[in-house]
Amino acid sequence: MRKFLVILDDSRECLNAMRFAAMRAAHTGGGVTVLSIIPPDEFNHWIGVGELMREEERERITVHYEVFAKWMRDRQDVEPELVIREGEAVPEILAHVRENPDVGVLVLGAGEGKKGPGPLVTQMTRAAADLPIPITIVPGTMTKERLEAIT
Repeated sequence: MRKFLVILDDSRECLNAMRFAAMRAAHTGGGVTVLSIIPPDEFNHWIGVGELMREEERERITVHYEVFAKWMRDRQDVEPELVIREGEAVPEILAHVRENPDVGVLVLGAGEGKKGPGPLVTQMTRAAADLPIPITIVPGTMTKERLEAIT
């Protein structure tokens, strides 16, 4: 089964990327993997404090993921999976794709306005030559109705 890999972060454009991935998976019989990456510099504290903070971050990610997962299950009949990795975003995304040959498409949400598409989209498009799969970039301004029409 081909899986759509979508990145869960705190950006607004993440919502459209999640919607697109779930709708495409539902229409093509695919799956969705939701990847969240914890940056390494988040926990440069004493070992005990760093571990506690790391666990709290994992819990926060899981709660955030469950909101999207419930919508995917209820509205799209898609059962997503959550993967949490630690490290720098681009190398972790590349590593996940290489380690999981069932991933067929990377779905990213593009920011809106003068700020540009966002750092992750910018970095991943630079690294696109190293990816064995295509990247789909979903505009953050795209309406839910338009997403439904194109998926």
